[in-house]
Amino acid sequence: MNLKELISQYEPYNAQEEQDKKMILKYLDLFEDVLTRKNDIVHFTCSGFVLNKSRDKVLMVYHNIYHSWSWTGGHADGNDNFLEVAIKEVQEETGVQKVNVLSEKIASLDVLSVLGHIKKGKYVTSHIHISVAYLLEVEEGENLKIKEDENSNVGWLPLSSFLEEVKEEHMKPIYQKIIDKAVLDGYIKKTSTK
Repeated sequence: MNLKELISQYEPYNAQEEQDKKMILKYLDLFEDVLTRKNDIVHFTCSGFVLNKSRDKVLMVYHNIYHSWSWTGGHADGNDNFLEVAIKEVQEETGVQKVNVLSEKIASLDVLSVLGHIKKGKYVTSHIHISVAYLLEVEEGENLKIKEDENSNVGWLPLSSFLEEVKEEHMKPIYQKIIDKAVLDGYIKKTSTK
């Protein structure tokens, strides 16, 4: 399946995803290479929203650039198997080995603005991420390891209160959306996140 088919077949969860889907389809028409960072205007990223087996905690990293607890994720860098990229990013950023896929369906589809920032000593100008996220699971007993060039902490946060630790206000509705969808799909029984 090509990228346009993948996005076209995605069923938006809410008005935000409906509008973002339209915009992503426009990006795919406008730009040739959105799978790599060679396109410095807009490109794909893949993330994992990682739950523990009892589904009461979420595995997050404390991101060095954004100074916030965040999901794991990274650039597609030419790989159109977004689930594979999301799993690889979980492993690289947290040190875990075994990642279970709760659903192969996209858990969240978003257009995210990235502000200009310094990365590895170089300035990266503002750009757009086409974010594709998946619902994943990791055993809580797995050894965790900080990926020092990207994060300064990694850990399990309570699902019921982790949003209080997230400093990126624009990400809170996305995380909440994933939780709400996971409840609807039966992956999480109930939640009291704020």
